[in-house]
Amino acid sequence: MAKATKKQALGRGLSALLKETAEVTSASDKNADKVVGSIIEIDLDWIEVNPYQPRTYFDEEALRELASSIKELGVIQPITVRKLSENKFQLVSGERRFRASKLIGNKTVPAYIRLANDQEMLEMALVENIQRKNLDPIEVALSYQRLIDEIQLTQEELSTRVGKKRSTVTNYLRLLKLDPIIQTGMRDGFISMGHGRALINVESTTDQLNIYEKILRDKLSVRQTEDLVRNLKSGAIAKPEKKKKPLPFIISNSVKGLNDFFGKKLDISVGNNGKGKISIPFDSIEDFNRIKNLLK
Repeated sequence: MAKATKKQALGRGLSALLKETAEVTSASDKNADKVVGSIIEIDLDWIEVNPYQPRTYFDEEALRELASSIKELGVIQPITVRKLSENKFQLVSGERRFRASKLIGNKTVPAYIRLANDQEMLEMALVENIQRKNLDPIEVALSYQRLIDEIQLTQEELSTRVGKKRSTVTNYLRLLKLDPIIQTGMRDGFISMGHGRALINVESTTDQLNIYEKILRDKLSVRQTEDLVRNLKSGAIAKPEKKKKPLPFIISNSVKGLNDFFGKKLDISVGNNGKGKISIPFDSIEDFNRIKNLLK
């Protein structure tokens, strides 16, 4: 009888491999202790999700499309799991295929079995997710940070593991310094990573949020945002004035009468110590003389 199908045979097509099933064809076989390194059909109920999975959001529409494809063609690429006990496995990668298979009522799923400790599980899950094209920038940044914190990698080691330049890794990690509101906007697709990288150069959180709101309001491009940040840092853009403190009631109640008396809109302000000032505008010399006579 043929040997259990090994990982190196993956390139030959799953249907061909499963026809060659060997001593081990499912995790319930008496020879199930030999499943490590094999591709077998595993009961979906025996598989638990990966607690180290960095992805927290799965697009429902994309999941339904994948489920429809699996219903027609089957699972083309096996998921990867690690063996915990005789009838218990844990996902390493392939959670979308796992979820889609359950969605259409499948009872089993083809899986490649491997051994891995908790640290290896975390690293494999993070790296596998980082290599996907549809992660948002904050998901990537958080995955990088977890690899650094929990596996004790340097940025140089991390760049080697994920196959990215160190500068690229650094740019992602810097995004985590942005205000959480801006990070959420990036995750939701309101702004791009380019916008985020421009905003990192703004030290004040208040200024960051002001520019973020302007990006959304005026639909600024990355280049326009970079110019705005550059102008702000050079002092070419004046910071917005603070809102005036509301006038005490006894004064605000008299404003209309004073405006009517002088025929002008007066500018009245009051400080925290109770002191204040009244400014009376005039339009011409004749208007000035009129106001002067009223004051007499």
